[in-house]
Amino acid sequence: MTIRQSSKDRLGLGSLIALAVGTFTLGTDAMVLNGLLPTIAADLRVSESGAGQLTTVFALTYAISSPLIAAFTGGWDRRILLAGGLGLFTVGMAGQALGTTFAVVAVARALAAIGAAAFQANAYALAGALSSDERRGRALATVAAGMSVSTVLGVPIGVLAGHWIGWRAVMWAIAAIGVAVAAYLPFLPAVRIPAANLRTRLAVVARPPVARVLLVTVVGMLAGVTVFVYLPVLVEPVATGVTLSWVLVASGAGQVIGTTIAGRWTDRFGSRRVLVWALAGTAVVLAAMDVAVLALPAVFVAVLASGTFGGMLMVPQQHRLFSITPDASTVALGLNGSAIYVGIALGSALGGAVLAGAGAGWLGPVGAAAAVAALVLATARRRAVVVEAVPEPVSPR
Repeated sequence: MTIRQSSKDRLGLGSLIALAVGTFTLGTDAMVLNGLLPTIAADLRVSESGAGQLTTVFALTYAISSPLIAAFTGGWDRRILLAGGLGLFTVGMAGQALGTTFAVVAVARALAAIGAAAFQANAYALAGALSSDERRGRALATVAAGMSVSTVLGVPIGVLAGHWIGWRAVMWAIAAIGVAVAAYLPFLPAVRIPAANLRTRLAVVARPPVARVLLVTVVGMLAGVTVFVYLPVLVEPVATGVTLSWVLVASGAGQVIGTTIAGRWTDRFGSRRVLVWALAGTAVVLAAMDVAVLALPAVFVAVLASGTFGGMLMVPQQHRLFSITPDASTVALGLNGSAIYVGIALGSALGGAVLAGAGAGWLGPVGAAAAVAALVLATARRRAVVVEAVPEPVSPR
């Protein structure tokens, strides 16, 4: 059973903005932790590479819980699930603010991740499913923009506040925003999406076209996260404190630019072409990161470009999933959400290993190599399609 599309959009701008504010809240939590990594590491008495594994905990929990939540709550009113998800996310934020050991904070981050999983996949599913075909790219981009804007406003402000009043106060502030957004979500239009059990979801993953798209999502996310989680350590020679906040502003501005143009360009040029541009640009920028960190102006240019190409990645991926799974698009989007966080978990773990072993100078090259791998995966399928489309020669009779 699938959702039928109407000829007109059924999700108004106000509802899209509400969903975007929710993703803004989640994005601020996910990204501000990275900006405060040295402070958190010192407070919890762990190494910076160890503190980075809090991102791994969050991402891995999200990746596992997202499909389980979707499978067991598929018939629920989305308003209840969205509001409940942000409520649990808020509990997790409070636990992080109160936690005095790495173990306690890690458990709280896992709770926050479960709440985020309940919210985020459904936000994208509603944006895509209740939008007309010709405006779907822009609807997805609007919701995704909440995550991007969080890096422009929420993260820099949070990093500055963390240096002034402490990282725990920042966690409390994010929790308060989560409560406010959760209180508004029940006023969204009532929507029920047909449930899909775990067997159905596994069957969707088993489809080769879907598996290929999800694999590109994992490796593409891994590429950028390998560097971004440890960006404060990488740029420390030229950017700390207030300057680091402005660097994060540049990265977030790039994310907003990338997400915005990705929506329009996907509708205009097609998802596959935009995806290639995003991955190729990411590979080039990350390969040059070691040179960029030698001077502050170059750092700003590099992070702006990296954010732009990174922001272009998800909209074409989501659009591709809608195109290849007309009978299971909501399931495919939920799986893509898990793939995003699998990439984040692997990237933060890989980056931590690189930082602890080879040093910060290898973060950029490793991330660039991963972007190249994602590009190869994305373009190899295209060549395969071309080959398959050529008919075999017919022998004359």
